[in-house]
Amino acid sequence: MPGIKEVQIIQWFVEPEARVEQFDKLCEVQSDKASIEITSRYDGVIKKLHYEADDTVQPLCDIDVLSQVEAEDEDAVESTAEQAASPISAQQPQKAVEQYQSEVQEHGRPQHDTPTPQPNGKYSTLATPAVRGLLKGLNIDISQVTGTGKDGRILKEDVQNHHAAASSSSSSRTPEASSTNTTTSSQTETPITLTPIQAQMFKTMTRSLSIPHFLYADELDITALSRLRATLNSNNKQKEHPKLSYLPFIIKALALALHRYPILNARVETSTTSTTSQPRLIMRYQINIGVAMDTPQGLIVPNIKSTASLSILEIAAEIARLSALARAGKLSPQDLTGGTFTVSNIGSIGGTYVAPIIASGTEVGILGLGRARTVAGFDGEGKVVRKEVMHMGWSADHRVVDGATVARCAEEVRGWVERPEGMVVSLR
Repeated sequence: MPGIKEVQIIQWFVEPEARVEQFDKLCEVQSDKASIEITSRYDGVIKKLHYEADDTVQPLCDIDVLSQVEAEDEDAVESTAEQAASPISAQQPQKAVEQYQSEVQEHGRPQHDTPTPQPNGKYSTLATPAVRGLLKGLNIDISQVTGTGKDGRILKEDVQNHHAAASSSSSSRTPEASSTNTTTSSQTETPITLTPIQAQMFKTMTRSLSIPHFLYADELDITALSRLRATLNSNNKQKEHPKLSYLPFIIKALALALHRYPILNARVETSTTSTTSQPRLIMRYQINIGVAMDTPQGLIVPNIKSTASLSILEIAAEIARLSALARAGKLSPQDLTGGTFTVSNIGSIGGTYVAPIIASGTEVGILGLGRARTVAGFDGEGKVVRKEVMHMGWSADHRVVDGATVARCAEEVRGWVERPEGMVVSLR
């Protein structure tokens, strides 16, 4: 798969001796970019699973195609299929939840002193790499935790609740020892393995230290944009399009500005990334603006293809689509590659000021947006008026982009945002 070098197995959907058909799901894997389901290319019988959950190597499994299936394999497949289709097997996750709730009601907490080993079935390893890292760090057996997520998936809250219950049980049995340990014991440190996305972020941010950043900051007066946005949202009573935030307008303004300052849409090719000995700029005429997104798996940056040719409503719809896929871990490699400039809307979470970092080796700039806030200002007649403002922080690769270019591009964006009616005339 383009751009993906290694994956980590999250869960298996099959077991040895199980029959599979072409396009049946084999396993779910986590790359440094997204969660992906791997399907079978053949009809046949699973002979061997080479690796367990959390492993990151290939091949994944052996499959005997149907023309090579032996008689004993057919018998084993039929037996396995009957067991898998039985009501007991299908209801195991629900029964586990009911048992957990029953123990809490009867004993005030779940009983973990004599756990019953669970077979390695479809639901026994449903957990993301981040949750698995937490399980390892707390030294908890995944089979002892009851998953409350979809299809029995174990969530972070399940692990935390399990650990809290176990800790409460331990402290209630030895209150004096617990009190003594709290005051005299040394700090406890627990190593946790990075998830694939965290590991990729570690590598990317480390590489970014080699880029000399030029930082530029200013404020946007979004008073007029706020009124326009409120009007458009109030007229969208039939919900014909997603609710408009400030972001689609700013992304559209940025795309228009990048069209005038194409060097900020370029990428740098150095001697280590090209066949030439001299660094050079690679100009790109398609503008694909990436949007940094916070997901349960970590920070990822999908991008909006051909942003300059889209309307503000189309940009809003694309942001909504990418955001939904990102939360579900279902972004495709196409969504995650090909970006030419990045926007980080960290202000939607909090924070007034931001100095973003150029994390991509294929981009020369990034724009960070702070939180929108209301301040007192002066109008043209010197009267105090209510204004809405937003901080914007720019970072550019100072090896190839000078500060004056960044300032001019920022002023271009300011013009479009503070007079949003002008964007209507310039829509492509």
